[in-house]
Amino acid sequence: MAEGGAGGNQPPREHPHNLQGLLQMAVTAGNAEPAPLEPMSEERRQWLQEAMVEAFRGQVDEIEQMKECLRVLEAATPGTESQESLEEAHSDRANREEALDLLAELCENLDNAADFCKLEGMRLLAHRYLEHEEEELRWRAAHLVGTCAQNVPKVQEQALALDCMRKLLRLLDHDPSEAVRIKALFAISCLVRAQEAGLLQFLRLDGFSVLMRAMQSNVQKLKVKSAFLLQNLLIDHPEQKETLCSMGMVQQLVALIRTEHSTFHEHVLGALCSLVTDFPQGVQECQQPELALEELLKERCQLLKEQEEFQEELDFCETLLRLCFQGQPDENNMDR
Repeated sequence: MAEGGAGGNQPPREHPHNLQGLLQMAVTAGNAEPAPLEPMSEERRQWLQEAMVEAFRGQVDEIEQMKECLRVLEAATPGTESQESLEEAHSDRANREEALDLLAELCENLDNAADFCKLEGMRLLAHRYLEHEEEELRWRAAHLVGTCAQNVPKVQEQALALDCMRKLLRLLDHDPSEAVRIKALFAISCLVRAQEAGLLQFLRLDGFSVLMRAMQSNVQKLKVKSAFLLQNLLIDHPEQKETLCSMGMVQQLVALIRTEHSTFHEHVLGALCSLVTDFPQGVQECQQPELALEELLKERCQLLKEQEEFQEELDFCETLLRLCFQGQPDENNMDR
């Protein structure tokens, strides 16, 4: 009998070489037509046993690693009264940094992220590390919150219940460390996108104002990421456009476009495009004579022409001109 299936019409089936292959084999077998049972060879039986043992051992090992990291993070912080205790404190901080780094790596796996929360890891981050006096621990904690929360609703819900959103917005708005602010923004993004409860908390805590202040900062990376998040929130939640217009967002975005030209402007213009698309109130605010936005956009188009690296920014400028100013009557005849 051909090994590949009834009538020998299918190629011989290879034994999988890893757990993913094993699972795929199980799914395929579950969908296949029933075949006559054959005795399992000793070689295949041994391979299957070893594969399952290795798979479970890997899972157990990772849980044990997370538990060990949490033991390090839960330990009391040593004092710094003497030179010896200073050295001990330095070593202790390095151990905590390594523990947070390892947890971030492990929690890229969604199952590990869920297990981390079951082990009360998120509670520990919220209560002790998001506001830790050491910035190296604060940014790692914020990064770990975001890593765990990505695409895992249960983890997002737990982080929100532990007041992480409030603490992260405070870090984004006030922390003196650039790294902490950037990682806080990453975590906020992971809690607010595709998570209705997260968006509601973000709105209640005046998150859009915090986001605008981040866009007005002197940290280029923070500015770009803040504008990108604003643009995506507008795309995902067009119902927030009225709120943003009432906050003066159009005027503030135009003011940002008037600053010295940089790659950041692409994302600001993208956010402004998202704000005015299918939203007449946004269009009307862009048409306010005191903004002189039409002239600004035309000047920017001239600046960017034939510069391939700014093509997307140019596209946004042309889109705004079309949406807001195409077919507009002469300014002198406009009844404002």
